[in-house]
Amino acid sequence: MKTSMTRRVAVCTLAVATALGGCAAVQTTESGSVGVERKQYMSGMVSEAALQQEAAQQYSSLIGQARAQGALDVNAAQTARVRTIANKLIQQVGAFRPDARNWNWEVHVLNSNEVNAWCMPGGKMAVYAGLINQIKPTDAELAAVIGHEMAHALREHAREQVSQQMVTNVGLSVLSAVTGVGATADLGSALTNVMFTLPNSRTHETEADRIGVELAARAGYDPRAAVTLWQKMGALGGSSAPPEFLSTHPSAASRSADLTQAAERVMPLYQAAGGK
Repeated sequence: MKTSMTRRVAVCTLAVATALGGCAAVQTTESGSVGVERKQYMSGMVSEAALQQEAAQQYSSLIGQARAQGALDVNAAQTARVRTIANKLIQQVGAFRPDARNWNWEVHVLNSNEVNAWCMPGGKMAVYAGLINQIKPTDAELAAVIGHEMAHALREHAREQVSQQMVTNVGLSVLSAVTGVGATADLGSALTNVMFTLPNSRTHETEADRIGVELAARAGYDPRAAVTLWQKMGALGGSSAPPEFLSTHPSAASRSADLTQAAERVMPLYQAAGGK
């Protein structure tokens, strides 16, 4: 019995190690003036090209649905404003990764009351009308949120998360086969949440904040607006819970301090771009 269990554990350990070994260090971006230098690990099972292709297909479907529902780019002035800001930011992506200049960037405004914005792998973006209507951002604040979402794509955070999930799922499948599905699933879910979901989500948000601030500064938008933007976002919920958009973001206090420091660091870039 003991020998059999020992063999099972050995097989399990080898399988998990093999899965983990499938992740290799990848440099997605340059560090920029804000100094984003964390090592990232991606699974060979999740290629950049495959993820971008999948993102493009999903985006096309989503945009098609919005168009059919009459919810795509409804307000011409809003759409023009968002695209003007996004295009200025896109012109600056080479500071972090030159290849991103050749991405098929695209941005639309979705007519929804939801306070949200996102950018898929490869540069497919959406800004929700609810964010504009409820936050009432200045151009610099809107640049902060769009730059933040673009930073997630530049840094390939989605690919990183998918890689981690794949490795975790492989490991849990092996553990389940050896020790029993029920107990392993509960423990595995909790472990994944603590080890991957929460820490990495907050790390990703901080990186996106910093890169977004620099993109905005290089594009001629006051980087200090990121602080007021996120203060507005945090205050939106009032006495109730903040928007789901902020659910995994850093605390308001730590975020404000980090953004203030990052904005100060990139002020010379803003001034060089004609800012005051």
